[in-house]
Amino acid sequence: MDTQSDSSRSNGRRRHWEMTSENVRYFMPKPGSSIDKPELGQEVASEGEALVQAFKSGQRFYTLVAWTAAPEINGDRPTIVKQALPRS
Repeated sequence: MDTQSDSSRSNGRRRHWEMTSENVRYFMPKPGSSIDKPELGQEVASEGEALVQAFKSGQRFYTLVAWTAAPEINGDRPTIVKQALPRS
């Protein structure tokens, strides 16, 4: 059970953190990048492909989700929420 979502619902606020596979992009690291200074290299088509390439090469892979800020009005209380953008 997601207690954070339950508490959000109880005070009338919704969270727009829903992500699906259509929102997530997968990247291999750029040569020379590090965990301290990550740089995105080649994009791969899916999580499965990223897992296989990372395993074969002994590298890590990165995920990227693009977000937008959007207004939401609950009653008379405007708030700004984040919404995941689909891959383009």
